[in-house]
Amino acid sequence: MTSSPGTALPAAPDTVSPDRYAVVGHPVAHSRSPDIHAAFAAASGQSLTYGRLLAPLDGFVATVQDFAAQGGRGCNVTVPFKFEAFHLATRRTPRAGRAGAANTLRFDAEGWLADNTDGAGLRRDIEVNAGRLLQGLRVLLIGAGGAAAGVLGPLLEAAPAELVLVNRTLDKAERLVASHADLAHDHGVQLQARPLAQAGEGFDVVINGTATSLSGQGAPVDARVLRPGSLAVDMMYGPAAAPFLAWATARGAQGRDGLGMLVEQAAESFALWRGVRPQTGPVLARLRQQVDHTA
Repeated sequence: MTSSPGTALPAAPDTVSPDRYAVVGHPVAHSRSPDIHAAFAAASGQSLTYGRLLAPLDGFVATVQDFAAQGGRGCNVTVPFKFEAFHLATRRTPRAGRAGAANTLRFDAEGWLADNTDGAGLRRDIEVNAGRLLQGLRVLLIGAGGAAAGVLGPLLEAAPAELVLVNRTLDKAERLVASHADLAHDHGVQLQARPLAQAGEGFDVVINGTATSLSGQGAPVDARVLRPGSLAVDMMYGPAAAPFLAWATARGAQGRDGLGMLVEQAAESFALWRGVRPQTGPVLARLRQQVDHTA
C-alpha cells in the first residue's frame, strides 16, 4: 500500500490484549476482588482484566495451570486452596514462606512466585484505616489455621508488647508459635500459645481468625478478653462478621470487620503484579457503601 506525500496511513489496529488475572476459590461467586482490582486498574491506568475461577475441590492445580497456559499473568487464591497454592509455586516470598500458605501467585517465566498479602493487609487496615498503632499493645489472635498463619508474621513485625495465640487445638497453636519464635524475639514481642478457655483478659486488640461467625457464634472466647475501647476485628466482612461484631460492641469494644483487610491485601497483590501500589481509601469507601447497603 502506498500513499501520496502528506497523506497519513491508517493507524494499525491495537492488537495488544489486557493482561489477565483472576481469583480462584471454591466458592468464589461472592468474591468482590474483581470489583476491587477493576477500580485499582482504572485509577492507576493499568490495562488488565480480572475475573473469577471456580475450581473443583480436587482440581485447583489443573484450574490454575490452565489459566496460566491461556495467558493469565497471576491470580489471587482464596479458601480452601491457600496451602495448595504455596506448594504449587517454585519461589516464595519470605512472608509466604513463614506462613506456609499463599493467597497470591505471579506466573513468572523463571518460575511461579507465591506471596501472602493477608497479614500486610490486616496490619495496614488496623494501623492506617482504623488508626490503632500496634506497637506496644497487647494483641489476642484467635485461631491457628490458614488465616492466622497468614497474618501472624506481619503482626509480630508491628512490635506489639505481647501477642497471645489461642486455638481449640492447643498443639496446633503451639506449632504456629514455634515457627514464629525467632521473629517474635527479633521484634521484642512476648509470644505464647494458650487454650481458648485461658486466653486472658483486657487485650487492646482482639482478632478473630476463625469461622465461628459463619455458624452464628459471637466469639469462641470469654468476654473478659475485651475491655472498653478494645479494637475487635473479624477477618470476615458483611453479614458473616455480624455476630462477632455484635458480641464485641455490646461489651464496649470498637468492632471492625475484614473489609478493609480485603482491600489492603488486594492492593499488596496488585503491587506485586504491576509494580504500582494503588490508593485504597476511595475503593474501601465505595465498597463499604455497597456492603452496608446490601447487608
